[in-house]
Amino acid sequence: MTTTKASTPVAKVASYAFWARDGKELARFYAAALGFQLVQEYPDEQGVPTAFLVSNADGSVLYTFYTARDYRAPAWPQDELPFHLDLSFDDVEAGEKRLLELGATKPDHQPGGGQWTVLLDPSGQPFCISAAANWQY
Repeated sequence: MTTTKASTPVAKVASYAFWARDGKELARFYAAALGFQLVQEYPDEQGVPTAFLVSNADGSVLYTFYTARDYRAPAWPQDELPFHLDLSFDDVEAGEKRLLELGATKPDHQPGGGQWTVLLDPSGQPFCISAAANWQY
C-alpha cells in the first residue's frame, strides 16, 4: 500500500490593504509613487466608491485602499506601528523630492542615523525610503 503525504496549503498574498480617511487620495499617491495604476473602484452599499485597487502593469502586485470615516493616523513616533512600507530608490534624494511633491510630508523625528528617511503618506502613515539594496538571503 502506498500512502501519499497530503500537501501543506501555502498562501499567496492577494492584496496589501490600507485604510485612510480618503482611500482614493491614498490610492493615487501610491500609484504615482510606485509607477502603478489605479485599476478599479468598488462602491459601498450606497454606491459610493470606498475601495480602490492599484496594481503594477502585469497585475502581479495589488494594493487596496479603503476609505474609513473613523480613520486616525498613528501618533508616530509615540505609537508603535503594526507595519509600514520601505521603499527604495536608486536616487534617494530625487525619490524624496518626488514623494514630497505627491503629498508626502517629512516629520522632524528621523531615526536611523541617515540610513533611511521617514516620510508620512497623505493619510499620516509613516513609511521609509532608502537607497536600493541588493538583499541576499
